[in-house]
Amino acid sequence: MDSHTHSSTAHLSCHTGPPQELEQDGVAVYATRAMCHRAPKDAFPAHGLPSAVAFQLIQDELNLDGNPMMNLASFVTTYMEPEAEALMATAMRKNFIDIDEYSQTAELQNRCVNMLAHLFHAPASEGVGTSTIGSSEAIMLAGLAMKWRWRDWKKGRGEAADQPNIVCGANVQVCWHKMCRYFEIECREADVSPDCLCLTAERARPLIDSNTIGVCAILGSTFNGEFEDVKAMHDMLEELNEENGWQVPIHVDAASGGFIAPFTAPDLVWDFRLPLVKSINVSGHKFGLVYAGIGWILFRERGDLPDGLVFHVNYLGGDQASFTLNFSKSAACIVAQYYQLVRLGHEGYKAIVENGMAAAAYLREGLVETGKFSVVDRAHMPLVAFSLKDSSKYTVFDLQDRLRGRGWIVPAYTCPSGACDLAIMRVVVKQNFSMDMADMLLHDMCSCLAHFDAHPAVRPDTSPSHEMPHGGAVERPNAAAHWSKARRLLHSVHQIGVSAQHRHTGQKTSGVC
Repeated sequence: MDSHTHSSTAHLSCHTGPPQELEQDGVAVYATRAMCHRAPKDAFPAHGLPSAVAFQLIQDELNLDGNPMMNLASFVTTYMEPEAEALMATAMRKNFIDIDEYSQTAELQNRCVNMLAHLFHAPASEGVGTSTIGSSEAIMLAGLAMKWRWRDWKKGRGEAADQPNIVCGANVQVCWHKMCRYFEIECREADVSPDCLCLTAERARPLIDSNTIGVCAILGSTFNGEFEDVKAMHDMLEELNEENGWQVPIHVDAASGGFIAPFTAPDLVWDFRLPLVKSINVSGHKFGLVYAGIGWILFRERGDLPDGLVFHVNYLGGDQASFTLNFSKSAACIVAQYYQLVRLGHEGYKAIVENGMAAAAYLREGLVETGKFSVVDRAHMPLVAFSLKDSSKYTVFDLQDRLRGRGWIVPAYTCPSGACDLAIMRVVVKQNFSMDMADMLLHDMCSCLAHFDAHPAVRPDTSPSHEMPHGGAVERPNAAAHWSKARRLLHSVHQIGVSAQHRHTGQKTSGVC
């Protein structure tokens, strides 16, 4: 056997033979044979690895992720107290849906529903609603409830109920498009404009008819954090309903603003104080200050949740009502939400939101002082959205990529229909974004501006034939196929519809969360 054959055989046996390190306690992680081979990617592995090796292998890969504490793109919470994390670690073993076995956890959910219903001024003493995986599931449930109520109303009038529509602004999050497509509802979107990136009563009115199941008002637009004028939409709808004998309701998508407005603008009337507001969703994992995986859907009264949408099961022991699209889920985030509500209370949430608003104002002022940016948010939330005054030398997409070199994740995207030519950036000021971090971001932003002023960005070739450069690195043996695949993926649309092309072309990235 020549040396080449021997080498290939040894390489094969290392992948297919029993992993000797499973029986070698005390072997250093990086001394194990597993570390000299690629991690399993496509085929189910024949053999396992020691826990320490598996942990380190995965941890090393995860180091390539962005730093969650510097992720200013996402609204999702990235910091919780150790006590909350300890409770979550205990509760994650519990399947929340089994409320017969975990009845006290179910009681904690009910308390959260009652507290949020009270926060949103529901007229009933006992809240009507449920926890969800996030606001996307909550919006799906709200859409079903609106559709079923409308269908019953149409049938009661002896009219066809086969062409439902919902009215919203082009600034809605992508989950609204999913809901409409999945449940066969026409989505009637009103265009926005560069000077008003949200839905208004005037824009919504001509789109409403007897087949409208509801109007979606957003409290905290994903694009610029703006609160839509729910009261104005409500008054317009009251007039339309009275004139035509309709019953068109309002759903408020308060995914982001539901945990903001009650503490910054308690006199702002947007919630169940308005009779036509029949349902509200809010994300516990955004400004509700819980890690990803928790949302809430609240209904004004019990009659606003159609009975036909509530299922009753008994195979887990006892009668259990279920109004969700998911079934099994960990109880961790529900317990964490209750922890935050009782830990912080109204006073604590108010203090955190006010700190965030102050940091956002400081950052906003610093950006304006550069003379390079125009602010496009309305200071409704702890969020700063801004555009470049001059994009002749570089764009917000170039800034996004250069900031990433310092670890900052700041999204750049184009605005929705009616303002597609406006490209903006957005910084979500979460609780861990201090004034000191604002100073560091401003410093790095100014450094980026100085760099691009001296070295205008060169537009890359974004044609399908363009290939990612190797940066002068020597290609390793057996790596050619992997580099080729990476180059193809860079210019292809992934299975879930995510593309890297928008960074350079300015394509719309709808539904930035």
